[in-house]
Amino acid sequence: MNPPVRRVSVVSRGVAVGLSVAIMGMVGAVDYFTGFEMSFSVFYLIAIYLSFWLVGKREAYVIAFLSIVIWAAGDWAAGYSKPYILIWNAVITMIFYVIVLALLSWLKSTRETLEERVKESTAALREEMAERGRLEKEILGISENERQLIGFELHDNLCQHLTGIAIAAQNVEQDLLTIDNPKTAADVGRLVDLVEEGIVLARDIARGLAPMHLEAEELTDAFEELASAISNRLKIDCRFEHEGIVCVDSAATGIHLYRIAQEAVTNAVRHGRAKHVAIRLEETEDSVRLTIKDDGCGLTDPPESAKGSGLRIMRHRANLIGAGFSIQSHPGCGMVVACSWNKATSLNHPDADEQ
Repeated sequence: MNPPVRRVSVVSRGVAVGLSVAIMGMVGAVDYFTGFEMSFSVFYLIAIYLSFWLVGKREAYVIAFLSIVIWAAGDWAAGYSKPYILIWNAVITMIFYVIVLALLSWLKSTRETLEERVKESTAALREEMAERGRLEKEILGISENERQLIGFELHDNLCQHLTGIAIAAQNVEQDLLTIDNPKTAADVGRLVDLVEEGIVLARDIARGLAPMHLEAEELTDAFEELASAISNRLKIDCRFEHEGIVCVDSAATGIHLYRIAQEAVTNAVRHGRAKHVAIRLEETEDSVRLTIKDDGCGLTDPPESAKGSGLRIMRHRANLIGAGFSIQSHPGCGMVVACSWNKATSLNHPDADEQ
């Protein structure tokens, strides 16, 4: 249906019929007063067209027939004295109206078919997008579970194994001191120090992969550990700022915020060559805002056109918890990554409890 007709189609069926009849009557009156020498048969199509789109096909044929009657009666009343020619013209005009109505029917049918196909295509596209979103969440969840598993393995197995090595090395050091071999004992002591440094490093990596404190009331502890681990491992100044205890609704939301901060810091150091990074977590009455600011080189491309996987993952994680996500890049002066999680909106977000 054409836009003008679509706007008019909200009128009732009776009003539409009345409008068509009124137009037909006006055209008939003009046709009568101008005499039979001038034909106005084409203008009756206005009433026929409106009745077809606003009322129906059957009513349009009735209007077409009445238009022929009015046109013929008007010409006869105006003094046309050749009835056979008048009937012939009426039949030809009626055939013309029928052809027009057939074309309108085909056009309407084609349009409805196209609209139905568009609806089906739109529904299929929505289903495909929903399925893609579900798969993305599932892949992200699998990735998170694998990180957790590796982190637990590092913390529970590798760290304990290294601790056993350190204890054994300490015993060897004591034995060497007992048999008066201080030089070798010192070498073994340095080995013990290296193993203990490895234990600390493994624990930091394990905490990064599987943060232990991501419950609602312990979120700030996890960010403190993150900043400390990044400072020690990457040899940069990474600090965490907050005011009081920041709470979220679930551990899943905390994990997404944690991963966004982790990814932002990693990008700042790896790609932006930042030396100072500030992670800030603040809570207002209705939202929690996470901000990561660095002094790196920023983005060479506008943030909205950046195609890095890290940025896409951060945006996707923010979307999963119903949070806003933004990037402000200042080339040569660093970048600010912000994620704002609205408590009221996120309570009913369908993905709020998924990782």
